[in-house]
Amino acid sequence: MDNSTRLRDQLLSISMDSIMGSWMGIPKDELKKKITMPTYIRLAIYQAMESKDIDAGKSHFESNTSSEESPESPLVVFINSRSGGRHGPELKETLQNLMTEEQVFDLSTLKPHEFVQYGLGCLEKFAGLGDQCAKEIREKLRVVAAGGDGTVGWVLGCLGELSKQGREPVPPTSIIPLGTGNDLSRSFGWGGSLPFQWKSAVKRSLDRSTNGPICRLDSWKLRILMPAGEELETPHALKPTEEFLLDQELEIGGELAEKVSCYEGVFYNYCSIGMDAQVAYGFHNLRNEKPFLAQGPIANKLIYSGYSCKQGWFLTPCIADPSLRGLNNILRMHIKTHNCSDWKQVSLSSSIRALVALNLQNYASGRNPWGNLKPDYMEKKGFVEAHVDDGLLEVFGLKQGWHASFVMGELIQAKHIAQASEIRFEFRGGQWKECFMQIDGEPWKQPMNMDYSSFVEIRRVPFQSVMVNGEQV
Repeated sequence: MDNSTRLRDQLLSISMDSIMGSWMGIPKDELKKKITMPTYIRLAIYQAMESKDIDAGKSHFESNTSSEESPESPLVVFINSRSGGRHGPELKETLQNLMTEEQVFDLSTLKPHEFVQYGLGCLEKFAGLGDQCAKEIREKLRVVAAGGDGTVGWVLGCLGELSKQGREPVPPTSIIPLGTGNDLSRSFGWGGSLPFQWKSAVKRSLDRSTNGPICRLDSWKLRILMPAGEELETPHALKPTEEFLLDQELEIGGELAEKVSCYEGVFYNYCSIGMDAQVAYGFHNLRNEKPFLAQGPIANKLIYSGYSCKQGWFLTPCIADPSLRGLNNILRMHIKTHNCSDWKQVSLSSSIRALVALNLQNYASGRNPWGNLKPDYMEKKGFVEAHVDDGLLEVFGLKQGWHASFVMGELIQAKHIAQASEIRFEFRGGQWKECFMQIDGEPWKQPMNMDYSSFVEIRRVPFQSVMVNGEQV
């Protein structure tokens, strides 16, 4: 064989290796070595979480005689195995094969707050006892959330407790999308759904989770103050809390009840009031009553579309029912802006049937209702370019169903109302006995009182969430 032939064969071999490497991705054994913790540490963490006791895994530390080094990029995964239709259980098994069983936590049995309190607590205790491997794992650890936006928000909320407790660093979070909308996943480059070749895609996602760049995400606390005695069916995202004082800088339009009930929750994507929340409320009730009807993202979207028509949104202009009139009949809205700390009242058009305060640029399965605004328009309105970490919510309105449909089809933009660093809604009852609200897809029916006002305040959480960007650069 002459030199030219030998060189050609070598170049061909290198080229084929390159092509096969990019197609196959990182070898399974190499990935597993890169992300898997030593046996004694992962068993101790898992046992501490199961027993709800930091010291439950101490025996593994004491009996360890090896001098294993920490993995290059340790990972743990939280998976909502009920999401994603039939893919949930299969994905859980695949992840356990790619990592180990003890590093994959099924949210039906092990919760993220248990990981923060007991799992990380166990790891930190080992580090405090002089275990260098545990110390390095705690510093390098990253988290993968496999589920929909609700699952991701749940994980982020629990990890956020680390900032409050001064237990930095907070592990960065990446996403494997299993939900219906997956707007958080889209916003950080992890896609809107599992692809057809999802098993190889999961392997690539795990590898990207280990080396993707870090970015930040604002989160927002919503607090409700309402007259006591009213029944509120709270979703998972809302919890009862102690009574809080309203901002005294802003006068109350109506009257405040002597006895009040208070609730609070955190959202990452959006808070909405009105017809879109009413549609979501009907959909969630149907899914809870008849879960066999909603077996995946496509089925969910079809049912959701049906509810949009059924709730009367499209026929609102033709109907005199006061329950379908504009939101300006039941609420006053005040905001603070990025360049002013004083409260400002915002007037709402009588045509607004749904009001949305949006944190991400993805909404309702990847739509961008705020749109990409031109510089001249932003200057005229006093707006700035929207980002997920800018401390601002984009507030927009949707009119009747036809308007909402065109907005969701991205044929037109929503009605731009404001950019706000803080929001207060004051609800007045009148002819309305209730309205509908939702945060990040979790809806509830908000009762309203004829005599007293109810209040909803939205403020930014001081600590930002730490995310992994999944986009290849």
